[in-house]
Amino acid sequence: MPNQETQVLDEIIVSRRALLAGGGAALAALTLAPKPAAAQAAVGVYSDNDILNFALNLEYLEANFYYLAAFGTTIDVASASSTAAGAAVLGINGVAGGNSAGTTAGVVANTGQGGPALSAYKVPFVSPLFAAYAVETAIEEGKHVSLLRSALGSLAVSQPQLNLTPALFDAVAGLAGIPSSARPFNPYANEISFLLGAYIFEDVGVSAYHGAAPLITGKSTILPVATGILAVEAYHAGLVRTALAVADANATYFPTGTLASLTGLISALRNGASQAKNPGNNPEDPNPDDYGLAPQMVSLNGSTVIATQIVDAPGASAPAPATAFARTTSQVLNIVTAGGAVAGATAKGGFFPVGLNGLFI
Repeated sequence: MPNQETQVLDEIIVSRRALLAGGGAALAALTLAPKPAAAQAAVGVYSDNDILNFALNLEYLEANFYYLAAFGTTIDVASASSTAAGAAVLGINGVAGGNSAGTTAGVVANTGQGGPALSAYKVPFVSPLFAAYAVETAIEEGKHVSLLRSALGSLAVSQPQLNLTPALFDAVAGLAGIPSSARPFNPYANEISFLLGAYIFEDVGVSAYHGAAPLITGKSTILPVATGILAVEAYHAGLVRTALAVADANATYFPTGTLASLTGLISALRNGASQAKNPGNNPEDPNPDDYGLAPQMVSLNGSTVIATQIVDAPGASAPAPATAFARTTSQVLNIVTAGGAVAGATAKGGFFPVGLNGLFI
């Protein structure tokens, strides 16, 4: 029987679908004219197209993760699975290549790269609520890929090689200091591990779009689309944090309090990689810039109350800011490449074994 927390989550998902149905159509209706290659800015100055391509690399990553978890396919392959509406999930036209022979669209996840068949990545969901989150987010991330590729036209970068294997996620867990009792960490093993895997990505996406916004020159064309995608990513981040908080309280798969601890370790790892590339860059939240789910004590009208940390914002030592924090491209690169952003060289490693495609390398 659903409890109060799951009923609230269900209501959140229903209301979000109604909003996104209208918002997604509005975004898709926008026509973005890519700048010709000759109009590219001088070396060292990034154009709007470069910024969109950086975002596209990140969307390739997120979309494939959710497609694998929800449907057991990569984004270039039509899925036999059905959505809640009963419609087949189609592959995204034109997504192919990558830099790894024998894989599906360059995603290092199948038997050709020593991993299980793609179908084995489909998470065995128990909760219809968590399954609905995975399906909805997969579709939305796929639409982000399609939208950015359409906006960029012939200037869109191809999908880079991606590593989304359980072995890579477990390596990241090791870097975060996740204890042996919760390892090997495989985000496809069960629904709670999936939520932790999603947690790794979602806050990074929000901070990346926020950080890129001031760099965009097309304030009336490009910026509205980027901020529209940011809003959807923020919905995802808030929902995955809420889902983890509910699961933690209900002691699903892990003892109560464990998920708060694990998200704290993941956030500390992201914070370390972020601050290593540009310490103290963010005036809203200089150091640290990433927090897990642990409850925080806050002052409200002279009283001290407990607040959940659904928004990634400063903890007990500082009041929550009015806006989410931002990350520079170098900070984001160092996170998604697991510390692989080295000055003067291509940032590679982690989820991008040979680097991202485009100028932000």
